[in-house]
Amino acid sequence: MALWILRGCFLLIAIGMALSLTANPHLTETGVSGANGTARWVIFIVFVLGAVGAVVLDILIRNKRIDMISSVYFGLVVGLFLTYIVDLALTPLFGLGLGTLGGIGPDTLRAHVVSFVGISICYGCISLLWQTKDDFRFVIPYVEFSKDVKGSKPYLLDTSVVIDGRIADLIDTGIIDNQLVMPRFILAELQGIADSSDKMRRGRGRRGLDVLDQLRNNEAIDFKVYDRELPEMQGQPVDMKLLLLAKHLEGKVVTGDFNLNKVAKLQNVPVINLNEIANSLKPVFLPGELITIRVVKAGEGAAQGVGYLDDGTMIVIENGLDHIGKDIRISVTSMLQTSAGRMVFGKFENVA
Repeated sequence: MALWILRGCFLLIAIGMALSLTANPHLTETGVSGANGTARWVIFIVFVLGAVGAVVLDILIRNKRIDMISSVYFGLVVGLFLTYIVDLALTPLFGLGLGTLGGIGPDTLRAHVVSFVGISICYGCISLLWQTKDDFRFVIPYVEFSKDVKGSKPYLLDTSVVIDGRIADLIDTGIIDNQLVMPRFILAELQGIADSSDKMRRGRGRRGLDVLDQLRNNEAIDFKVYDRELPEMQGQPVDMKLLLLAKHLEGKVVTGDFNLNKVAKLQNVPVINLNEIANSLKPVFLPGELITIRVVKAGEGAAQGVGYLDDGTMIVIENGLDHIGKDIRISVTSMLQTSAGRMVFGKFENVA
């Protein structure tokens, strides 16, 4: 709404300046039917079309944000400075007699031209800053008015890691103090999942939205929804958009998607895989160590049984087939780390 008010003010000022210029006595001395009357309408139309063109160009450049106060302040400062430079450049030209138009003196015409250029530059500077908050650091080096970000790099959340829900539990431990970024296109994908006709898929989407609400209300973290889309994101799938945004923000992607994890590494984008974190925190067993486990089902091999630890780690037990439903004591023989998790192999020793 504020942006439309700015555009409206700009158009009104431009029209007012055009009317002020066309009302100049030098233009009306011969009447509207004379050459000066034609010049009056030409000047008015040029001013109005120029103002409308500037607003249309601004509207066509979409998906921009900016801090309102800083944009107005720095936009006016930079705009007035550039207007002063333009005035210095145009003064010699009008002094050579190149500024006479329709009976208007060089000084009068220069003043109106410089004024129109000035408000156009100020409008352009304010609009640009207003709509490019996240790129503000590139406009004024070493000065940035965005909110202080906790941690060294922002963490960009993937759809899978939000639906998984473990990210909220991990944050509650206090181990993460980086800013969490939820891109708008990821949120849109999550909303699409929550509105799915499939009951299971709809439940997963709603769980993800609940997790996001939990993160948003957690005062211990800095959670932000990122609205902008970069030009190079146009036509790209969601996963590629996420990687491009991570490069732009110099952040890390947090995911539980094995394929996205691989693609991120190929794109040289830092990635945090929650499954890898979970696997790294699972207990490590040494060969020969004795543990007690309940056999819950038959294994794939002959006489094999299968049990599970509390964290879900699978235990493959040699000679455990005959003890399904019982707690037995086994000796660890080896461990296998896979992309799906960790597997422990053991041999039955005696009944617990």
